[in-house]
Amino acid sequence: MTNAPHKHVIEANHILIAFGLPRAQQNERSALCLLALLNLAPRKKWARAENPLMGVTPIMDWARKHYHKEYAPNTRETFRRQTLHQFVDAGIALYNPDVPDRPVNSPKAVYQIEPVTLELLRSFGTTSWHDKLTDYLSHRETLAARYAKEREHNRIPVQIAENKEITLSPGEHSGLIRFIIEDFGPRFAPGSVLIYAGDTSDKWGYCNAPLLAELGVNVHSHGKMPDVVLYDPNRNWLLLVEAVTSHGPVDGKRHTELAQLFAEASTGLVYVTAFSNRAAMARYLGEIAWETEVWIAEAPSHLIHFDGERFLGPYNASSS
Repeated sequence: MTNAPHKHVIEANHILIAFGLPRAQQNERSALCLLALLNLAPRKKWARAENPLMGVTPIMDWARKHYHKEYAPNTRETFRRQTLHQFVDAGIALYNPDVPDRPVNSPKAVYQIEPVTLELLRSFGTTSWHDKLTDYLSHRETLAARYAKEREHNRIPVQIAENKEITLSPGEHSGLIRFIIEDFGPRFAPGSVLIYAGDTSDKWGYCNAPLLAELGVNVHSHGKMPDVVLYDPNRNWLLLVEAVTSHGPVDGKRHTELAQLFAEASTGLVYVTAFSNRAAMARYLGEIAWETEVWIAEAPSHLIHFDGERFLGPYNASSS
């Protein structure tokens, strides 16, 4: 026989329902997330709720310690994508309020109950709760929109064509992608068109799918796309660029993967690894595949060629 949920868990779920969160967030997991973000242990009163900064794993640890609810480590993404994202979108919680431009995929990412929401929840169970909830709900959409605007403000703008701009999630990786698009492309593939740019918060950050399909590439392939794909129409080349900040360069294995992923392309293929600086390149120097190029953002006018019979050019049959 399973134990009935603790009173606080039931109350937290009722609050989420009152806030109008979707049915998918009206459950024990989301209730425990709310309690964790309030540091509301079983014997603690709502009036003493707090708003500590907490990451996903600490939230899960907190639920186990205080409410004896065990979650498997592989449910971490479920917490993040199926509860905490919705808390942030609804204006209930803030994402990285201590460091707003922290990279999306940072292990240091934290959440915190929004201050106005905290004050409201401290009144739960009192005679003023209903009136305060009504007032809160009348302003909540405005609150959520304001924080969404602030999150958008921290994104990295990237100029991909005249009068056309996209934005990427904050962080070093997106910064390097911007340099590739705005600096590398115009220098070494003038007139090139951006076809694809990855984003740490969205696998398909930007994708010109019609042009990719026109060049013979199936965008629904299961293989992992490079960070940036540029099309040089003057030379009929696809430049496949990996931006290295945490993951590795175009080594032998990655070269083979990309060659297979773009095997049906009607263009020549050029493989490029991009680094922010020489120190970053030095860590991977022994892994870089031959017949590829290396570009370093801190020395943007230079290109390093790793052997082969030509400098900056494809080696597939269609280019010979």
